[in-house]
Amino acid sequence: MNPRSTIHTQFVIEREFPASPARTFRAWSNPEAKRRWFVCHDDMANTGYELDFRPGGNELNRVVTPAGTVHLFQARFFDVVPEQRIVYAYDMHVDERHLSISLATVEFEAGGAGTRMRFTEQVVFLDGYQDREERIRGTELGLDRLALLLHEPAAAH
Repeated sequence: MNPRSTIHTQFVIEREFPASPARTFRAWSNPEAKRRWFVCHDDMANTGYELDFRPGGNELNRVVTPAGTVHLFQARFFDVVPEQRIVYAYDMHVDERHLSISLATVEFEAGGAGTRMRFTEQVVFLDGYQDREERIRGTELGLDRLALLLHEPAAAH
């Protein structure tokens, strides 16, 4: 049996996007748009995505690597303030291993040429898994994809 452990950490990522807070928020709340940018690696195949974007709603994202490893993200939304704030909790699994549980807060405000967004994640890594830097890299890669999506004409999403 593996020893049980918990490691707590947090991180903040701030980004500026070339789109209004309404459009940036829509990229989080629209299932088609979110599915397009919400993956951290090009070689992963999405095998299941669901989004019920409202307080009490859920999100599920299941992706598979070329080697067949399954990554499962399951979230529940607790607070949604259009164009201002999203608060949700999620857990991550890789195959049968439960890696972590997180509380995430996404804040949007008008600024610069579009939107200033702050993503704050409080995470507990479980049972020996603790790769904070990999979590940050994966989140940043997803936000890079969000930036690319927001550079497209508004009618594209």
